[in-house]
Amino acid sequence: MQRTLGILAVLLLICGMALAAPPATAQNVASMSGAVTDQTGKPLADLVVVLKHKDTGTVYTLHTDSKGEYKQIGIRPGLYDVTLKPKDKDVAIVTLGFNVQLGDNHFDIDLKKLLAQQSEEEASARKKVEEDQKKFEGMKAAYAAGQAKADEADKARAEMLKAPAADRAGMKDRVNGLYQQALGDFQQAQQAAPEKDPNLHLVYHQLGYAYEMLGNYNDAITAYQKSIDLRPTSADYYNSLAVAYAKAGKLPEATQACEKAASLDPVKAGAGWLNLGVILYNANRLAEAIEPLKKATAASPNNPQAWYLLGASLVANMDVKTEGEKMIPVLKPGTIEAYQKTIDLDPNGQWGAQAKDGLAQLQAMGAGVDTKVKVKKKP
Repeated sequence: MQRTLGILAVLLLICGMALAAPPATAQNVASMSGAVTDQTGKPLADLVVVLKHKDTGTVYTLHTDSKGEYKQIGIRPGLYDVTLKPKDKDVAIVTLGFNVQLGDNHFDIDLKKLLAQQSEEEASARKKVEEDQKKFEGMKAAYAAGQAKADEADKARAEMLKAPAADRAGMKDRVNGLYQQALGDFQQAQQAAPEKDPNLHLVYHQLGYAYEMLGNYNDAITAYQKSIDLRPTSADYYNSLAVAYAKAGKLPEATQACEKAASLDPVKAGAGWLNLGVILYNANRLAEAIEPLKKATAASPNNPQAWYLLGASLVANMDVKTEGEKMIPVLKPGTIEAYQKTIDLDPNGQWGAQAKDGLAQLQAMGAGVDTKVKVKKKP
């Protein structure tokens, strides 16, 4: 009797534990089902349906039944790639994305609708390609026309600069007219260009050049900046931007652009600094020209023009001291060296000749010039 009571107590204890335990429920699971129909709307039987979870890579391989239906229970929610394949071939008919959520999910696949949609997308893509090609041809033609006009304008400008001053007025009108025509062609090329065309940076750069040569420096800066936005690693584009800034009287911005060009391509740094120095020199801003010309000679030590312009700029900024009744010129450090370097590099050329004249003038002024070059004193 006592043994029977003991067994009964154990059974009651076990039952109590079972009642106290929480019920077992499926957590974070879902099911997915659907039907596949062909291009005529008929069900596709015995077709392989592969479900692949995008995050975990878990794969479920199913087959459609005689009604074209498939079903998978106990799958994890999330984004899946749903791929249809023929039974005996490992070739995807179509792959679609589907977001499986908790609970039951239904996903029918209508191949007729999908193929029709695909045909529309292909037709739209073909149309886009044709439109872009047409735009590209228009951009290409306008760009070529603008480049031809710009080249012609450059030649006419070079001839104008060599002509006597009295003849330049009429020639300048022709030069400006050619640059204006080039500007119109480049504007047309920019408007005709396909969106995000890889050649658009060239168009903006030439557009900036045309604006610059017409004296529209702010517009040139804007166009050059757009070319840089599309090709930020181009030292040439930064050098062009520096020139436009300098011509617009914005020296800090010009200097910054030159420094950026030099950091991108040290080989081209000399040309950039020289361009900036030439602009300031021609504008008679000789004190401001000294620093970029020093950088030009440092980057391109074999360029006689850079050395001569540096020497001339230093001369223009020399000091004067009074000794008794005499005014004695006091040269800036490096003045004679700059002229001497010019002569060494270009002894029989234009820049060498001007450097020799410069030294002769300094000797005539009593500047205490000591040079290896024999120069005639001017009265």
